[in-house]
Amino acid sequence: MSVSADRLAEYVAKRDFSKTAEPSGDAQSKASDRPAFVVQKHDARRLHYDFRLEWEGVLLSWAVTKGPSAMTSVKRLAVRTEDHPLDYGGFEGTIPAKQYGAGTVMLWDQGWWEPQEDFAKGLKSGKLKFILHGQRMKGRWTLVRMRTKEKRENWLLIKEHDSFEEEDEDGLIQRYVTSVASARSMDEIAAGTAPRKQPTKAARKKHDKVTFTLPTPRFRKPQLAKLSDQVPEGDEWLHETKFDGYRCLAALGKSGVKLYTRSGRDWSDRYTGLPEAFAALDCRNALIDGEVVSAGKASGSPFSALQADLEKGRPVIFMAFDLLELNGEKLHKQPLTERKAALALLLEGQGKDTPIRYSEHVAGHGPEVFEAVEKASGEGIISKACDSTYAGTRSGSWLKIKTKQRQEFIVGGFSPSSAKHRPFASLLVGSRENGKFVYRGRVGAGFGEADLDRLSSLMRKRMRETSPFAEVPGDVARSARWVRPDLVVEVEYAELTDQGSIRHGVFQGMREDKEAEVVKLEKPEKASGETRTVLGVRISSPDRVVFPDAGCTKGDVAAYYAKASKRMLQSSGDRPVSLLRCPDGRDGDCFFQKHAGKGFPDGIGTVDIEESSGKTEPYMVIRDAAGFAAAAQMGTIEFHIWGARTDILEKPDRLVFDLDPDEGLTFSDVKKAARDVRDLLAGIGLESVPMVTGGKGVHVVVPLRRTAEWETVTVFARTVASFMAQRNPDRYVATMSKAKRKGKIFIDWLRNDRGSTAVAPYSIRARKGAPVAVPVTWQELSRLRAANSFDISKTLKRLDKPCPLQSVEANQSISQAVVEALEAQISA
Repeated sequence: MSVSADRLAEYVAKRDFSKTAEPSGDAQSKASDRPAFVVQKHDARRLHYDFRLEWEGVLLSWAVTKGPSAMTSVKRLAVRTEDHPLDYGGFEGTIPAKQYGAGTVMLWDQGWWEPQEDFAKGLKSGKLKFILHGQRMKGRWTLVRMRTKEKRENWLLIKEHDSFEEEDEDGLIQRYVTSVASARSMDEIAAGTAPRKQPTKAARKKHDKVTFTLPTPRFRKPQLAKLSDQVPEGDEWLHETKFDGYRCLAALGKSGVKLYTRSGRDWSDRYTGLPEAFAALDCRNALIDGEVVSAGKASGSPFSALQADLEKGRPVIFMAFDLLELNGEKLHKQPLTERKAALALLLEGQGKDTPIRYSEHVAGHGPEVFEAVEKASGEGIISKACDSTYAGTRSGSWLKIKTKQRQEFIVGGFSPSSAKHRPFASLLVGSRENGKFVYRGRVGAGFGEADLDRLSSLMRKRMRETSPFAEVPGDVARSARWVRPDLVVEVEYAELTDQGSIRHGVFQGMREDKEAEVVKLEKPEKASGETRTVLGVRISSPDRVVFPDAGCTKGDVAAYYAKASKRMLQSSGDRPVSLLRCPDGRDGDCFFQKHAGKGFPDGIGTVDIEESSGKTEPYMVIRDAAGFAAAAQMGTIEFHIWGARTDILEKPDRLVFDLDPDEGLTFSDVKKAARDVRDLLAGIGLESVPMVTGGKGVHVVVPLRRTAEWETVTVFARTVASFMAQRNPDRYVATMSKAKRKGKIFIDWLRNDRGSTAVAPYSIRARKGAPVAVPVTWQELSRLRAANSFDISKTLKRLDKPCPLQSVEANQSISQAVVEALEAQISA
């Protein structure tokens, strides 16, 4: 007997296959290339949903009594049942009366799944985390086994936080009431109604009455790519084909489908076939970035083919490459790789004839990808930093590398033609540079008859007497005719002359989607593809500016952390750490990250920590110097640390009071508050060290021996802060309420909760001038004029001197004597 047959013994024993049409399990079903999952709606003694995952030749099965819920706070009971044969995943019909499980069975959902962790270990321990790629159930889910005395295995099916979570507890099962295989309802299956044809995505949407339920997202500025003459290397870059079409942002929601150009105009009526295709996508709302390209294989360039399609109203294709919002969740601050994964899930399961296509990419191997595109006569590639956020700028986290010289120019006039039936000989084009309209040469080739007619008609309406260019060569100006400079054209050319004019310009088409005001000559940034190695970590794009006001680059940040790493390990090593990441620089989108993600560099370790919710999550931890450089490679600017180390996680070794001044207070007020905290602590037996934060405030840090647990430390810190606020109510407050903080200093004691963090000593801050959080002596604090007195240069000079934090031995604790001394102060 085979392993799978042995596992199916219970299944077989419960059924009489001479009476039921269910699969007997005798057939040796071939395992899927990707493990299948299926959900069967089963109206037996009571209605339930059978949830099944393919594993080791069988379908592991759970009966979900109330059906799956995509609301993360809802835990659905899932009772483990006998394993089923693989071919049961295709069963739909009626189980006869008096047979086991008698009733109607519908194929409610099907697809494939992938484990997020070791599945075999999870099955044994009772916690399974996986991603579903279904037609209805999508994204991250968890099954957790309950500890009960019942004989049956009770599990809980829980939706994890992601773009596919919902706010309606029963939204999934109320929205979908027909079979994914036959489009029949339960009553139709029971009545033996013939299956309908395999429904298309659009047909399923119509039949199941799926509609957008959230507002249509507003237009936002698209992320732009910088021109580069080098392909970036390394696995931290992904590479996509550069499409030859019109940039488009597709906004889907209750107000319908809107297809925006890169400047924000709605061209939904111009893109034949796309509004209907987007209306069939299964989501509550979405904002998708992509490029509209020609669907045909006409002669000439793809760009000119697209223009012909638009003029004749022919269907077009949408190449989707980014997802900015989904089901009400803003995704622009998530790393690119996570946004693309969510996009792939959203577009999964469409028919082969859909005009909405997912833009595939290759991680790493940039030079090889470019070479392949060049051989295929493609326009080029777009290289994107894997961890980049979507800032809507041209920050350098996206690069375009072209196989040919090509870009947009503005038409400022034309040279008349002496040939019959040709309205002009060449276009006179330019670009906007520093407030001037700069002449860039002539374009005299590439025009078809339709192009000549259309351009001449447009230019006749824009005729003017004087030249719009700042300067034009005399031999050109003598015969030129001038036009209002607001027509944009795409031009391919051989090279630029030393004077900045194009040579051998060839017209490619009109650019109605671009405003003339933004057209400027693009020059490749040679340094974009360079790398630098810091502490063995390769730093990509080291010349990318992170702090524009300070002229500080990504390479400078990495170099600083390399030099400060030994000092930072003393205070911040082997602690759970949260990172403030700004992949596009301080002026771009920044986001905090505390959990480790896929593809993190080796220098950043993890530690599993059980959170207050009962879930265990992987937190980041840095255990060697290279970890700080690795974090800088990921775009990290700030490090924020727990008050405890991972070896004794439940007993903090530091106490922090964060003195946060209200607007209008001076740094002198903050220094006075720091001294007051110091004096109170010293009076009860605790020595402290000040740290200027690089912002407006000061941290008063108390090193501790690891004896007290979190609750004791938190209560003690709150008591100290509350006592100071009660003693000086006009100067201090111990609550976060902004109304109560007016004109006062907030003594923030909340940094001492389990899971809370405070900025790490010697961390750069994502603020103007790249200031650094620096521990100082009390004598030094009295001389400082601001909390942001130390920049990177000044901080590096301090690293050869002893750290003030090390001057206080961590042999003090929140002992009974200290608590009694505080109580005596309060009672006095």
